[in-house]
Amino acid sequence: MVYDILIIGAGVMGLTSAYYMKKRDPSKKIVVIDKYSGPAQGNSAKSEGGFRNTFASETNYLMADTSIDYFKHMQEEMGYDMKLEFIGYLWLFNEEQYEGIKPSLDIMRGRGVELDVYTRDQLESMIPSLMTDFDDDEEAELLGLRNVDYGVYGRKCGSLDADALVRAYEAEFLKLGGEVMYNTEVTSLILKPEEELGIPGEPFVWQKSNIVGVETSKGEILAETTVVACGVWSHILLDGIGLDSFQRPKKRQLFAFKDTKLDPVMKTEGLNPENALPLVILPTAGIFLKVELTEGSIWLGCADMMGRKFELEEDPQPEDDYYTNNIYHALVMYFPDFEDVRPMNSWAGQYSINSFDETPVIYKEPGLIYVGSGSGSGIMKGDAIGRIVDALHAGEENAELYGGTKFKVSDLGVKNRCVEREEFVI
Repeated sequence: MVYDILIIGAGVMGLTSAYYMKKRDPSKKIVVIDKYSGPAQGNSAKSEGGFRNTFASETNYLMADTSIDYFKHMQEEMGYDMKLEFIGYLWLFNEEQYEGIKPSLDIMRGRGVELDVYTRDQLESMIPSLMTDFDDDEEAELLGLRNVDYGVYGRKCGSLDADALVRAYEAEFLKLGGEVMYNTEVTSLILKPEEELGIPGEPFVWQKSNIVGVETSKGEILAETTVVACGVWSHILLDGIGLDSFQRPKKRQLFAFKDTKLDPVMKTEGLNPENALPLVILPTAGIFLKVELTEGSIWLGCADMMGRKFELEEDPQPEDDYYTNNIYHALVMYFPDFEDVRPMNSWAGQYSINSFDETPVIYKEPGLIYVGSGSGSGIMKGDAIGRIVDALHAGEENAELYGGTKFKVSDLGVKNRCVEREEFVI
């Protein structure tokens, strides 16, 4: 089988890229292949589905802000129900943390990001279930918990159904005549010289070589351009030909709760039209939680960095004691209603971490394009990423993001990379 373009990976990066390349030239023969049985069965659908435009880095802001606008267009104008809910993001800080992030807030406001800052008194009235003051609490001191003195609320932020989002791009790709091949595992990239001499051992160092396709569980598939968009698994393919994926895999876990005891936590006043708990980031330990409106539950996770090893797991599973023996002790201090409440469900996925600048990497080599290193924000930047991959493939200097914003393609590359390290992270 021979294609113009072959995309490895049916997650958000692979299918947005496929859609925009097919949209540019519907005559191109384009196929997306994945080892799983359908789209978003790797890590995309295991995401908590949060989205935000609150980034200090202009690069991250542009990708996220325009993607959010297009997701809204897909839901409101194209008819895809992605459960897009603008419930907001709320970062909680103590005094010292807040002073440290003020410069980032000024940068974001300068770009037009809608931000509100709340004092402790205001937060206590908006979220009555939240504990904010631990000054006289010996247990809190032992745990190293920080007071809540301020809250920073991003309005153009919220939650969506990641699986529905990826399936929407797959549907649009298929409408244009694109092809998908599931249950097809790629075992290696095929490297061949531009001019084959028929000599054993080719390609030699003095021959110009290209990636010409892949070896799979169903045989050889050839293509003029191969796009590696398989997330945490990308290094397995790229290492084999001496290219860098600039990412390492790290497990992330989510826990879902549905208990009447948590009703007070789910309800807020004045933060969003639904009066629902936004995605809240606690000032200690990278713990975050949000209400899932579609099922009336609360989802909770933790951005644990130091101590959480880099490791690729074929089928990552949540750790039974991770909530009970780690997250719980800090969480129940901030939200006492969680006392003795157990998760009704839990699951695990893997972030493709670019620990250098927390920003995706997209570059081109002969016959190959790599897109990855999303660092946990691939969903919320997905539309922009697909447009940038398409522009790179077309040889254009700039990609046009949704709304007409121009984005310099080489900024996400390697040789001429030009991005700011993200300072506003969970």
